[in-house]
Amino acid sequence: MRLLRRQLFALPLAMAAGGASAQTGWIVVPGADNSFLVDMPGTPVYKVIDTTTPTGTAFVYHSYSLEYRRLSFVAQTALYPAEVDVARPRINLQMALDDRAQRLQGNKWTQVDWRQVQGATAVESIGPIASGSALRQLSLLKGRRFVSLGYLAPADAMRAPEAERFFRSLRLLA
Repeated sequence: MRLLRRQLFALPLAMAAGGASAQTGWIVVPGADNSFLVDMPGTPVYKVIDTTTPTGTAFVYHSYSLEYRRLSFVAQTALYPAEVDVARPRINLQMALDDRAQRLQGNKWTQVDWRQVQGATAVESIGPIASGSALRQLSLLKGRRFVSLGYLAPADAMRAPEAERFFRSLRLLA
């Protein structure tokens, strides 16, 4: 049984560097391979991030990032290779949480909520980062498809209308 031990979640903690500024108006952003749709407050920067499993099998993350006022949004997806054991999605998602927690103040999430989202095992989490900001993320695994939404903003904006719209807009397609 091979689990993906090192979950690369390419959401930079300082997304301001290299992000695109939003155009006016929200748009629907389609994920790679028609995997999902999500609303963003402008046109994101699209990047393909090459990575490998612990045994060296190559695969990619598709990343869509956007800066909007004092808020940062990112949506990512990857199709895990066959060698990655996805039979117990909660284990894979916990590894992603643990990896990201190493970059949070205090190395831990302040809120973690496990649930089902459109038939997929999912976890939403919030944690503090430097300078009074916080990271909110929703990660899910449906079959081999990993999807993650990340939102970086001042700590008092974790439930801002823009954040709520972004997270509620996720529609899984494949």
